[in-house]
Amino acid sequence: MDLERFNRMLLESVGVGLAVVATDSHEILCANRRFVEWFPGESGIGRQLEEVFSDLDLSSLQERIDQGRSFVGEAQIKVKRRSVVMSLHLARAEQAGEDALILELQNISKVKELECMIGSYSKMVERQKRSLTREKERAEKLLLNLMPRSIYEELKTFGVTTPQKYDKASILMLDFVGFTDMAVADDPAGIVAELNDIFTAFDRISEQFGCERIKTMGDAYMAVSGIPEANPEHAENIATAALLMIRFLKRRNATHKQQWICRIGINSGPVIGSIVGVQKYVYDIFGPGVNLAARMEAFSEPMEITLCEDMARLIGNDFTLEERGAYEVKGFGPKRLYQLTGMQNDRASAPSLALSA
Repeated sequence: MDLERFNRMLLESVGVGLAVVATDSHEILCANRRFVEWFPGESGIGRQLEEVFSDLDLSSLQERIDQGRSFVGEAQIKVKRRSVVMSLHLARAEQAGEDALILELQNISKVKELECMIGSYSKMVERQKRSLTREKERAEKLLLNLMPRSIYEELKTFGVTTPQKYDKASILMLDFVGFTDMAVADDPAGIVAELNDIFTAFDRISEQFGCERIKTMGDAYMAVSGIPEANPEHAENIATAALLMIRFLKRRNATHKQQWICRIGINSGPVIGSIVGVQKYVYDIFGPGVNLAARMEAFSEPMEITLCEDMARLIGNDFTLEERGAYEVKGFGPKRLYQLTGMQNDRASAPSLALSA
């Protein structure tokens, strides 16, 4: 077998299309079998590149060839009524004094289809990722409404939380007078909407004074200061929040037909904080401090704040108190009770905290 015949057989057996192109006229001079199969009729031989590849950037091609560089591009052709994407590689070749271009043509349609599929899959994954992120943010926001952030972070990190005892904490218990009668007699949806607005305002007050809303139970509202992060001003914070909640309701009642009258009990004492439930998480607090705050709320008159002598000793220098006398408190024995009426230095009147009713 002579070398020329071997080279010709090798040229015909390769899986890419090969052609010799005139440097000046861009005429296709000859091609291998693979190249010919891709073009019907005259198979492209004798035609110019711009005729065979209508979308070819000839100016860019000529510029790179003139610079002695190879040209790499893509073009689309019709093969048996089907669009096929071709990869083109053109390079100058000089041999025996003849100057020509060698064109290498490869079918990359499958590659393009795969790239398109990968692109579509990537977009789908990105959409799902954004959707999951939104759902995660919604779940996080919901859980942060049920528990303090530090408890949420512990739950997210370890999957469980450990009940904690807090020796220095202050609790606020608030309940509305005649709420059940209001909800039944009047428009229930309207009453609940107003209650939601009021609780939202209470949340703002609690947050501004370093308190944490623990939960609402119907028309009852519970907040605490000093947990889960210790706060040396826990008693002052809860007392200030209680005063501002009363002030907010008075301003609201002055401009609204529906009158909201509440009773508030506050107390300082030890509590235990923990998540309750497995499938439905609820963060709650327990202990004598909570129980005594509930007892103080029951002793309160409408639009009054009641506390006992133990908490009065903690805030007596900064707040104005009116003694109500000694009472038998269930589970705690005789206690001297006081009504919280104001502050010596009224920080609750700060302009930034003047909530609109």
